[in-house]
Amino acid sequence: MESDNNNAPQASKILPIPGERNVLVTSALPYVNNVPHLGNIIGSVLSADCYARYIKGRGINCLFVCGTDEYGTATETKALVEKMTPKEICDKYNKIHAEVYDWFDIKFDEFGRTSTEEQTKVCHEIFWDLQKNGHITEGELEQLFCEKCQKFLADRYVEGTCNLCGFPDARGDQCDGCGKLLNAVELIEPRCKVDGSRPIVRSSKHLFLDLPKLTPVLEKWVESASKKGGWSNNSCQITNAWLKEGLKPRCITRDLKWGTPVPLEGFENKVFYVWFDAPIGYISITAGYTPEWEKWWKNPEQVELFQFMGKDNIPFHTVIFPSSLLGTNEKWTMLHHVSTCEYLNYEGGKFSKSRGEGVFGDAAKETGIPSSVWRYYLLSNRPETQDSSFSWDDLIAKNNNEIIANFGNFVNRALTFLTKEFSGIVPEVELNEEDNELISEVNKKLKEYISELDQVHIKDGLKIAMSISQLGNGYMQKNKPWELVKTDKKRCGTVLATLVNLVRLLASLFEPYMPTTHDNLLSQLNCSRDVIPNEWNFKLKSGHKLGTPSLLFQTIDAKQAQIWKSKFGGKQEKKSDEFSLDIRAGIVRSVEPHPEDSQLYLLKVSLGGNDPDRNIVGRLAATYKKEELLNRRVFVLCNLPPAQLKGHVSEGMLLVAESKKGQALLEAPSQPDDKWEGKVEVNGIPTISPMVNTNLKAFQKTDLKLVDGKVVYLGKHPLTLNDVPIGAPVTGAAKIR
Repeated sequence: MESDNNNAPQASKILPIPGERNVLVTSALPYVNNVPHLGNIIGSVLSADCYARYIKGRGINCLFVCGTDEYGTATETKALVEKMTPKEICDKYNKIHAEVYDWFDIKFDEFGRTSTEEQTKVCHEIFWDLQKNGHITEGELEQLFCEKCQKFLADRYVEGTCNLCGFPDARGDQCDGCGKLLNAVELIEPRCKVDGSRPIVRSSKHLFLDLPKLTPVLEKWVESASKKGGWSNNSCQITNAWLKEGLKPRCITRDLKWGTPVPLEGFENKVFYVWFDAPIGYISITAGYTPEWEKWWKNPEQVELFQFMGKDNIPFHTVIFPSSLLGTNEKWTMLHHVSTCEYLNYEGGKFSKSRGEGVFGDAAKETGIPSSVWRYYLLSNRPETQDSSFSWDDLIAKNNNEIIANFGNFVNRALTFLTKEFSGIVPEVELNEEDNELISEVNKKLKEYISELDQVHIKDGLKIAMSISQLGNGYMQKNKPWELVKTDKKRCGTVLATLVNLVRLLASLFEPYMPTTHDNLLSQLNCSRDVIPNEWNFKLKSGHKLGTPSLLFQTIDAKQAQIWKSKFGGKQEKKSDEFSLDIRAGIVRSVEPHPEDSQLYLLKVSLGGNDPDRNIVGRLAATYKKEELLNRRVFVLCNLPPAQLKGHVSEGMLLVAESKKGQALLEAPSQPDDKWEGKVEVNGIPTISPMVNTNLKAFQKTDLKLVDGKVVYLGKHPLTLNDVPIGAPVTGAAKIR
C-alpha cells in the first residue's frame, strides 16, 4: 500500500527513513505576480506532481515541495498597479496559485512562499558561510535607473535589443533569441517595461558571489552529478557552455526594498538578488513544513533531489544555486536529477494575458473539461525535447479518440459486462495459454513503464500505460465475452476476471497522470489504493464485489473548438511583415555517406553557444565532396520538426541557393570566424518570438530568393548574420531551399 504519510494527521511529517530510498522533489517556484497559464503549469508543477505521485505510487518515501517566489521589483510594480502593498499582492496571488494547482489535482506536501522568516534565516546562514569562506566580494555595479519610476530597475524589468544577436525584445538578464546571459546596461536602446522610457546608468556598491573561485569545485561536482543523475543532454550542454565560457563574479544584491535584507554592515538598504535568494526558497519552504528540515537538505547520503523547471532556469539550478551551497562547505543535499521542459505555445502563437490569448489556470475549469483530461493532454503533449503547441482541436481529438476510445471504453465495457452477467462478483479463474500470454505481454510493458518513469520520461510512461489498455481491448475483442457467456460461462468468467484485474492495474498506472480518474476507478472496483507493482498479479480475487460502474469520461463535441478559440483567442496568424524561420549559423563537424543513398550525406553540425549539435541528412553529394563539407560554415533551418529520412533522423536542413545552373550552400564570406554564431536576421523585419516549429511545405512557400548574389525576403529585405549580408556563389536568379 502507499505510504501512510500521505493521509497522516497534520502533526505527522514526512521525513527521510534511514536505510530506505528517500526522494525530495521540487518544482520551480512560480513568480507570485501573475496567474499561471498552461505552459507554466506543465513546465514545472504538473510535471513534478506526476513524478512525485509515481515515486509515492512505487511505495518510495517522497517529499514534494513548492511555493511562490515573492520578492523583487516585479512584486513592487504589481503592487503599485493594483494599489496594494507588496505583502497584500503576495497574499492575493499565493492564494490564486494554490487554488489553481489544487483544481489541477497537484498535491504538494508543502506549498509555501519565500517572504517568510524561515527564508531570511536560511538565506542569511548561507550568506554568512560564503562570506566566512571568502566567496563574497564587493564591487561597483552600473545599473539602469528609471527617472520616471525613481528606482533602479531589476534586470527582468528592462527590455531592449540584444547586443550579441540583435534580438529586439531581449530581457535585461537573458536573451530569448540567442539564450545568452546579458548585462542590462549593455542592451541596445534599453527601455523600462513599466513606462517605456529610456533609463540612465548609475553606479552602486554591491556584493558578488565569486564564481571564478568556486569554479573548480563546481566543475568537479557537475561532472559527477550529471552522470550519476542522468541529466538530459540539454541540461548538460547549457551547464557546460557556461563553464566553458568561464564564470564571472555574479552580483547577489539589488537596490530594492521588497526582498530578503542583506545583513552586512554598509548594505542595510539593499536586498538579495532574486536568483541568489529564490532557490534558497526550496530549503526555507521545507523549513516551514518541518523544523527537522535538515534531515532532507543536509543529508546527501540518504536523499536524492529531483528538480523540475523550464529550460531557461537550468543554469540557475546547475551553476549558481549549487555554487552557493558548495561555497558554504556544509554537507548539503545537492541536485541529483534535473528535468526540464521547452516551451508550450498556444494555437501557433504564445500565451498572452494582456491580449486575452491562451488558457490560464483560473479559466481552465470554466470550459467544463475535467482536470483529468487537462492533465492527460498536457502530459501527453509535454515539451520534453522541443517546443510543443496547445491546440483545441488536438485536445478534443485526444479526449475522444484516445482517452475514451482506448481507456474509457475498455474500462466501462469490462466492468459493466461483469456487473450484468455475474452480478458484479469476480468469478473463479482458470488461466489458459492465451491468458498467460497476455500476462506476459502486460508484464513486459509494465517493466518498460517503470523504466521510463524511473528515468523521468513522463510522456513515454503515459504512452506505455495506454498501450497496456490497448492490450486489454485486444484481449476482449479476441475472446468476445458477450458470445462466450452464451456458450462457455466458466471461460467467460475467467476472461472477465482477467479484464477487471487489468483495470485494477491500470488504475495504479494512471494515478500519476489522472488522479481523480484513479479515485473514481477505485470506487467502481470497490478496492483500496495499491502500489505500482513490479509484476501484474490478480488483486481482485474470486468473490470480490465490484462497486457501481459509470462512464469515466464524456465525449466533447468538435464544434466546441471554435467556441473556445473565440473565447480564449484563436490561432494567431503570422503577419506578412514577420519572419518565422529560425535560421542559424553552424559549422559541419563530421560528414559520412548515407549507407543506402549515394546522393545523401549524414552530417553533424555545431551551432555553438548553448545549442546542441544537430544531425542533418543532406542531399549534397552531387555538388560537394566529403572533404569540401568538413569544417565548412553553413546555415541551418532549425525549426523544422525532426524527420526520418531513409532510416536516419534529420534535425534541420542546410540551406542552399538553387538555380537552373546548379546549387550552392548559403554563405557569408566576409563574416569573421569569431562572429560565426547566432541567428539570422532580416533587415527591417521583426522575427516572431518565441519561434515555433514550421514545416517543409510552409518553408517552401516562404518568399526567399537570391537577388544579385544576396538572399532576400519578400524581394527586398536582406538576410544578415551579425549585420553581414548572406549570399551564395550562384549566378542569376535562384530559390532558397
